[in-house]
Order: sequence, then C-alpha cells, then structure tokens
Amino acid sequence: MIKRTLLFAAVAVAVAAPIAPRLAQMDPEVWHVDPTDTPRTGRPNDYLVGEGGDQPAFISPLPPAELAAAFDFVAMSDDRVERLAGDPAQGWVTYVQRSFLMGYPDAISVKAEADGDGSRLSLYSRSRFGYSDMGANQARVERWLAALEAEAVGG
Repeated sequence: MIKRTLLFAAVAVAVAAPIAPRLAQMDPEVWHVDPTDTPRTGRPNDYLVGEGGDQPAFISPLPPAELAAAFDFVAMSDDRVERLAGDPAQGWVTYVQRSFLMGYPDAISVKAEADGDGSRLSLYSRSRFGYSDMGANQARVERWLAALEAEAVGG
C-alpha cells in the first residue's frame, strides 16, 4: 500500500511539475517594471535594451506615444502575447509571451521616453522560470526591434 501511494505521488508530481508554469499567473505588481531602473536577474535568462544593457536603447524620430503604439502593434502581432499592465498611450507597457511547447511565461517591459526631437525605447525581457532561456529573450527582442525598424520608425 505504501509503495503504491509513493508511486502515485511520484507520478502526480511528474505530471503536475511541467503544467504548473503553464498555469502560473503573472502579477502586474511584480512584473510591470521600469526597464530603465530595474535590477537584472543575474541569470542568463534576461535581455536588456537600454543604458547598461546588452544593447543600446532603440532610437526613433517619433514622439514617445507614437513609438510605443508602433511597438505595441509589433508585440501584439506575435503569437501568444498579451498585455499584462500599462498602456501604449502612456509609453510604458509590460507584455507576457508564453513559450510554444510548455507555455512558460516571459515578461517584457517596454518604456518609450522623449529623447531630443524623437524618443528612445528601453526594453527588459526576462523569464519567470528557469535559469537559462537558451537565448529566447534576446531572440524575441531582436525580432521585435527588427520588425519595428521595418515599420520605418527607427532613427
């Protein structure tokens, strides 16, 4: 009887463990952060665009609200993306994109700010679970910025 119970418990854990992240809720109080003023995770599962980041901020001749709206269009056009918090009209939004196979959530915080006659866009993309993301956050950010650039909003 004890062996059967232990076996059942082990199977239950094995089945539930990969499902839990798929069902995990993303709390805006935790994940909606300012990408220009947030400490990094210290793990190889995040990617920062902006001051002190992995690449410089994205510069555009557009005003911040227009740049944020163009970025919102790019982000929301991708698969499995939802807005977690913020508003493109305010220039600061956090998105969640879940991985295709396991549904693991990544948070992407984006802020557009005035910069001279145009604006700059800072992004912080990070995984909620795991230590390494095998480059998923970097690939997403680079893909989205390339799409934004293709929309002729880069400087």
